Amino acid sequence: MAWIFTKSTLLLLIFKIFISRTAVASDPDILSDFIAPEKQISVDANYFTYTAMRGIFQKSVDKCTTTKATKAEFPVLNGQGVSLAVLQFPPGSVNPPHYHSRATGLFLLLEGVLEVGFVDTKDVLYTQRLKAGDIFLFPKGLQHYQYNYDHNKKAVGVAALGSASPGTVSLPSSIFNSGISELVLAKSFKTDVKTIKRIKTAATTP
Repeated sequence: MAWIFTKSTLLLLIFKIFISRTAVASDPDILSDFIAPEKQISVDANYFTYTAMRGIFQKSVDKCTTTKATKAEFPVLNGQGVSLAVLQFPPGSVNPPHYHSRATGLFLLLEGVLEVGFVDTKDVLYTQRLKAGDIFLFPKGLQHYQYNYDHNKKAVGVAALGSASPGTVSLPSSIFNSGISELVLAKSFKTDVKTIKRIKTAATTP
């Protein structure tokens, strides 16, 4: 029996294939409660406990500092589809524009004030000024930033990320420190190579 496809049927089939593929474009589901370390028969509660953030809120930092708990630092997160990051902002500091290729970010401001924002695929900028207790959502794959506009007080926040390996790409670093030709960058930014060299030097200065 021959199958006859109309244009609408073909479009529906393509749409279903697209949905089925994009639906799994995230952390894979696992077929067990959790993934235990290789060659280890049993685990105890220590495997599910991460202690590297003890005392973190009492530490002072001299630049925007992110302390992560992803599957790289906390292996039990593998297959769980979640990770966490604590962000500390000294007065006047910024977390430069970046994006997470595999994760939505849900950000909770614990202390201080922050200006946050993200840019969508239509180049529309969404900004907000947060106070302690506010929550802001950063959609997956969109470039965003956080800036402590208070030059006298620190700010602290926690980001819950929808992937055990969110994939952070810092735009300043990926553009100016990745080896892209300075001539290409100069043409892209409609400037000269000398200016690009100055920006690259500034971008690599601690």
